[in-house]
Amino acid sequence: MSQVDKVERMVDVSVGKSAWRGNGMWLAGLAVIAYLPRILDAYGLNVCLELFSWIALTGAWAAFSGMTGYVSLGQAVFYGLGAYLAALLWQGAPLLVIVLAAGAAAAVLALLVGFPALRVRGPYFVILSFGISELVKYVVVAIEAALGSSGRLLIGTPAPEQMFYPLFALAAIATAINIWLARSRFGYGLKAISEDETAAATIGVPTLRYKLTAFALSSVIPAMVGVFAALRSTYFEPMQLFNPITSFTVVSMAIIGGSQRPIGPLLGACFITLLSELLWSHAPQLYMIIIGLLLVVFVLLVPGGLAGFGEKWIRRRK
Repeated sequence: MSQVDKVERMVDVSVGKSAWRGNGMWLAGLAVIAYLPRILDAYGLNVCLELFSWIALTGAWAAFSGMTGYVSLGQAVFYGLGAYLAALLWQGAPLLVIVLAAGAAAAVLALLVGFPALRVRGPYFVILSFGISELVKYVVVAIEAALGSSGRLLIGTPAPEQMFYPLFALAAIATAINIWLARSRFGYGLKAISEDETAAATIGVPTLRYKLTAFALSSVIPAMVGVFAALRSTYFEPMQLFNPITSFTVVSMAIIGGSQRPIGPLLGACFITLLSELLWSHAPQLYMIIIGLLLVVFVLLVPGGLAGFGEKWIRRRK
């Protein structure tokens, strides 16, 4: 065996060991998460459900806005739509059917409003996405008022332990979508739109089709999370579940985590969720002030977010 063959064999063995080590870490992590519902108390379980929800919402937002540069403030409308469908269909259809129906309805709504909305850019799209969210919210409020209802009580909802695995699955799917987009032809097309949409169209990227597809894709998971949000609260109230604070929180998490990196939404959601739990228990009056200051600091000093900062730190160590 030549020296080159020996080196190649050593490299193959090293890569194989690294792959096995990485897969082993992922499997160990999944095993720990799968066991959590058995050892956590009610408070810890609710924190996990909240964390999974925010990871899914932030990851879905980053799949469109983080890739294309079109900052959307409309996540609340898909989240609220899913919650509304849960309130309407609960005890009339199986949970799986409700979740799938919410995702399909959100995708249809995204395609309908996205076709005209995605023809404008920059701050115009930001304002338009927020306006659409508020419009749908007050349409739902008007419908409920016409029916003589200001809210709907959901009876017999699943226990938190039963919602743990579906929400974890949604968080994992949102993260996997971002990892796939970072490496796929479709994702490269979205990045080209973010860099220069006119140039992307010139070289043959179907910009409108790509934007519509990404927008619809990013709407499905928030609607599904909204279903579980309504079931967790056991009460649907339009002003609460169509709250624009949901959209602003998602944007803050994505920016702090690093929306242009697949792991960024996960880091941002974990950081803000755990920080909020700490602040609400010790300094609730300072919560929004600290979140606002963090947002300013990350935008000005750490534009790559936690993910970008971590990559630079690892590069320096190497």
